[in-house]
Amino acid sequence: MSEHEYTNRDVTIIWKPELCAHAGICVKMLPKVYNPKNRPWIKPENATSNEIIKQVNQCPSGALSIK
Repeated sequence: MSEHEYTNRDVTIIWKPELCAHAGICVKMLPKVYNPKNRPWIKPENATSNEIIKQVNQCPSGALSIK
């Protein structure tokens, strides 16, 4: 299973595309961090670490996690 990592130096978001259910919760909660039209589509530097952790914990598919 592939993994992609995105860091803001404090936390690292791990995204597993094969698990992603495309529920859109990440985009709705933190649109400045998650924008599927951009590359890279995850920019963790656009939110605080606490905001990112709170959002990742809401991911229904488990495609997002924190390292």
